[in-house]
Amino acid sequence: MRVLVTGGNAGIGYFVAEQLASAGAEVVIGSRDPAKAEAAKTAIRAGVSGAKVEHVRLDLADLAQVAGVDPGPLDAVVCNAGVMLDHPPRRETEAGHELMFGTNHLGHFALVARLLPDLAQDARIVTTGSFAAKSAKLDFADLQSERDYVPKRAYERSKLAQMLFALELDRRLRETGSKRLSVLAHPGGALDSLTPSRPPVHVRTAGQWLRGRPARVLLQGKDAGARPAVRAVLGPDVTGGQLWGPRVFGLRGRPHLEERWANLTDDAAAGRLWAESVTLTGAEPLG
Repeated sequence: MRVLVTGGNAGIGYFVAEQLASAGAEVVIGSRDPAKAEAAKTAIRAGVSGAKVEHVRLDLADLAQVAGVDPGPLDAVVCNAGVMLDHPPRRETEAGHELMFGTNHLGHFALVARLLPDLAQDARIVTTGSFAAKSAKLDFADLQSERDYVPKRAYERSKLAQMLFALELDRRLRETGSKRLSVLAHPGGALDSLTPSRPPVHVRTAGQWLRGRPARVLLQGKDAGARPAVRAVLGPDVTGGQLWGPRVFGLRGRPHLEERWANLTDDAAAGRLWAESVTLTGAEPLG
């Protein structure tokens, strides 16, 4: 199995890549930063004997670059990379899209459109959503927060858009009779302070570990947060349109199958978002 992991050089994505390599998969790290990708490859190879891991340059904020990316044959894609801004001002991609919406959603929308024709016939497209999106709602009158920009809300909406796209993709795959699956996963509450060190990618100090211990009651490290996505890639019982997340309150614990959140059942919004995304990117999955 050969898997592309976007943002596989850090955070949740790194541990998705590491765990897939541990399971014997060939991993392609999609990253815009070759130095960070090289560090991730070094860390994976240090911990996984015989790991097969490579890098392809991928900048999800650059739609022109995404349109030309060529990672080679793939059996699965994990759409994991993301941008989260904490403070104003509002920032845009080169194409003029709000940075978080443009990277997290539109970049992955265009990437899937680029890769679908060449994916294995039974490939899985796994989208890493966020628990932060559980109460979000899209505003189609201000889809890119041009009139009312609140960074936290813009991030939540970008992740909801990703998740709705994944579900609409699976619905359309089923309509065509495809054996490919589009599946959702989310990491729950994953903190750096609870994440084991993986130098040079991540180094946890003793002080961070001590300060993070109380949070372990409800939250977990990013290594554990990666497991739902890995389960979605490898699980023999996984089917399209499912949502996998941590077992305990959706925040920590082993992966389990969740009911779709209320805002993920709006098929009309998912369809409208698809149409808007085609217009904004000029790309159309299954087009």
